[in-house]
Amino acid sequence: MSQQHYATAPAPIPAKAQRSDWWRDAVIYQVYPRSFADSNADGMGDLEGIRTRLPYLRDLGVDAVWLSPFYASPQADAGYDVADYRAVDPMFGNLLDADALIRDARGLGLRIIVDLVPNHSSDQHEWFKRAVAEGPGSPLRDRYHFRPGKGENGELPPNDWESIFGGPAWTRVEDGEWYLHLFAPEQPDFNWEHPAVGDEFRSILRFWLDMGVDGFRIDVAHGLVKAEGLPDLGSHDQVKLLGNDVMPFFDQDGVHEIYRQWRLILDEYSGDRIFVAEAWTPTVERTANYVRPDELHQAFNFQYLSTAWDAEELRGVIDRTLEAMRPVGAPATWVLSNHDVTRHTTRFANPPGLGTQIRTAGDRALGLRRARAATLLMLALPGSAYVYQGEELGLPDVVDLPDEVRQDPAYFRGAGQDGFRDGCRVPIPWTREGSSYGFGAGGSWLPQPSDWADLSVEAQTGDPDSTLELYRSALAVRRSQPDLGAGDAVEWLRAPEGVLAFRRGEFVCVANTGTQSVTTPAYGRLLLASGEVAEADRDAKVPADTTVWWTTA
Repeated sequence: MSQQHYATAPAPIPAKAQRSDWWRDAVIYQVYPRSFADSNADGMGDLEGIRTRLPYLRDLGVDAVWLSPFYASPQADAGYDVADYRAVDPMFGNLLDADALIRDARGLGLRIIVDLVPNHSSDQHEWFKRAVAEGPGSPLRDRYHFRPGKGENGELPPNDWESIFGGPAWTRVEDGEWYLHLFAPEQPDFNWEHPAVGDEFRSILRFWLDMGVDGFRIDVAHGLVKAEGLPDLGSHDQVKLLGNDVMPFFDQDGVHEIYRQWRLILDEYSGDRIFVAEAWTPTVERTANYVRPDELHQAFNFQYLSTAWDAEELRGVIDRTLEAMRPVGAPATWVLSNHDVTRHTTRFANPPGLGTQIRTAGDRALGLRRARAATLLMLALPGSAYVYQGEELGLPDVVDLPDEVRQDPAYFRGAGQDGFRDGCRVPIPWTREGSSYGFGAGGSWLPQPSDWADLSVEAQTGDPDSTLELYRSALAVRRSQPDLGAGDAVEWLRAPEGVLAFRRGEFVCVANTGTQSVTTPAYGRLLLASGEVAEADRDAKVPADTTVWWTTA
């Protein structure tokens, strides 16, 4: 029997759009504005392009759209260096375009979540430009981390912290003082001990809430507060410690008071707005601190994203996540890809243990098969799920971009992240033909592979075996099955080695992560499978790297 698909028509406005707890089981689609759709043929995606493609997202079956930054920015780090938090960068449009996008999304039953970047600004932000121009003693320098250097003439950085992008986390200005930047030098860190910083961001929240956005994804949510005195870390390989050890510049307890203040503002607004934390922490228990009842609503589950396609490892992180979230009453979140990591089709095409930025294509057929199975597993788990643009097309990472076209700032700095994030940011294909497969009439800012025509939305639409139709079917089933979505537990079932099997009410999910087919019970009516499944009598033969959904109803 071939792959099963749930019969579906274009999705109506999701009922959960009217629920006060819609976010507990929402499927949220990440749009990277540069690479989604280009309306004016300049090779760069924009807000109007996104607006014209909203019906596609409604029909895909997602509940909300998260937009990566589109604010006014010199684009030193693809918009995560913000010069003006209340303006749209001209490459993406203007505030009227943002307003139209928000209104159209609401009319289609979609919510809009925008990125907020509170850890750092651009070095072209008015505060920072004035702080540098006014020199030592300027009150504006207190809104950032300016310090005198060490050494006889202040020629050494104030401490030994390293930038996430490589090199020291300090840059010296002409008057001799140094400023802190955990990322690129063009991204100076705010000093959240200064009251003006908190006042400004509370005002920024209100600005966008008044515009009608439904929430905020908080970039580097774990980084706002630094340890008192900015103490030396002592390690010369700091980047490898990120996400694993306690760091004096990440996951400090003081961040939680900031978010309690923000939550008070959000709760003043109707419509059940939400906060989502990008918080890299050493454990899921530390992540749970960000989603206590008076703080944020969701936090990305990076432990799950970085787990190998292995039944034992997956079960471990699923159990730990559900156990950590249960005491604080927050939903678990599940994610496989985003704009900062190698797409999971390529991660799963390579041997485990290579991390989340991979330079080799691996076995593409194997990677796609595992990615499809991993998607059905993720969408079967209790809580909310995130989908990164293009993963519904089965796009691989582009691992062979020429050096001269790369734009990731980490690529140009030594000893930092690998700097290969451009590979997951290549514009997505919409049509079989055209200079950019329908992305826009003027080519694309990063070159697309020559074989992407068959991966386009046009090519996959209507093909029952395509990855796009698998996603559409999975999201339709998820909406229709009362036991899918929100919740905080699974009932594990006996299963062969290498297989995950669990029940949620009348729903059963089986995921075979092994290299051989296995025989399991046929738990009921087959709803959906990521690959070909053979049923005979009361048994089912589940191939390697395949996930199956059943209902016992």
